[in-house]
Amino acid sequence: MKALFEHRCFGGLQGVYTHASEATGGDMTFGLFLPAESADGPVPVLWYLSGLTCTHENAMVKAGAQMWAAEQGIALVFPDTSPRGEGVANHDDYDMGQGAGFYVNATQAPWAPHFRMWDYVAEELPALVSSAFPVDADRQAITGHSMGGHGALTLAMRQPGRFRSVSALAPICHPFGSDWGRKQFTAYLGPDEATWTGHDASVLMQEAGFDGPVLIDQGTKDQFLDLLKPETLSAAMASRRQPGLFRMQQGYDHSYFFVASFMEDHVSFHAEALWA
Repeated sequence: MKALFEHRCFGGLQGVYTHASEATGGDMTFGLFLPAESADGPVPVLWYLSGLTCTHENAMVKAGAQMWAAEQGIALVFPDTSPRGEGVANHDDYDMGQGAGFYVNATQAPWAPHFRMWDYVAEELPALVSSAFPVDADRQAITGHSMGGHGALTLAMRQPGRFRSVSALAPICHPFGSDWGRKQFTAYLGPDEATWTGHDASVLMQEAGFDGPVLIDQGTKDQFLDLLKPETLSAAMASRRQPGLFRMQQGYDHSYFFVASFMEDHVSFHAEALWA
């Protein structure tokens, strides 16, 4: 692992690191914020998964999360959204290829050799971070925006006991329920829908739910509402009587202005669970 840079930030340290990934078969980059408390021992960690077209950098520089994490004494990890580099498959459409890993393990050509983002985010990167930095692997939470919200919810629900809390901002809630979502899953996982199981937050919520608190924020002016399908996740939460809060935020769109507006709420929500 190599440090690309490290800067003092709100009394802590914001770094960006690169490492060779066995899961994706190439170099991967991630951001990590450590609060001042990490100098005295391991601190809880909040994972932030970004959305389509993003890298590790988007939330790291736009969300304002470090200030709130510093106040709460928790670390933040910002993974990339896909493998990158020479020899890694790509696509002309923004919603496929580099920047659009969808947090799945692809099984289809040309994606299968590198697009193993589930293994990377669920196993490889957490093991690396917990072994190299003062974070507490027993106190983890996860959040994300858009495609990252999809990833956060599916990772949390499929790994009971792993995360103490989960939240999402404008998540892709029901990709199986639209031609748009079916496009990506067919390309990455093939036409057999049985292989898609476990990658739809609304289906998982209805079938299994989450063993902890949930917070969802969705803007009412989001330009992608028809693709995100928030009503399906809201209905699944209500049907299952999932402990949590689903908020429709009046007038907000899909941008990082929306994300930054509610980041304090999400960090505080996770901090309550992480320090309990």
